[in-house]
Amino acid sequence: MARVLVYVPDLLFGSNVVGALRAAGHEVVLVNAPEASAVAAAEVLVVDLTADVPERIALAQAAGADRVRTLAFYSHVEADVRALAQEAGFDLVVPRSRMAREGADLVTRLASATG
Repeated sequence: MARVLVYVPDLLFGSNVVGALRAAGHEVVLVNAPEASAVAAAEVLVVDLTADVPERIALAQAAGADRVRTLAFYSHVEADVRALAQEAGFDLVVPRSRMAREGADLVTRLASATG
């Protein structure tokens, strides 16, 4: 399926995300701090926006919308973070609870939109 880079420093939630994506057939790499080369090699970038928001939002712009599809998730109580992520150009911005429930499906849809 797709090469997915997952930037989710929360190890427990990150491993849940990775498990769901691998079960859906994706090739997944979990990182604590993404490097430009790793982002460029991915087809889909998944970013946790529950901390260090400005730094993580900058990843959407660095990824290049023509090369990498981007998915961000945020705490449902932080609507301002959602707005910032949408303005920054993330392809899809969802609450953390939706990521937990539908993460694999969301990534699969984004990956199919690539190219």
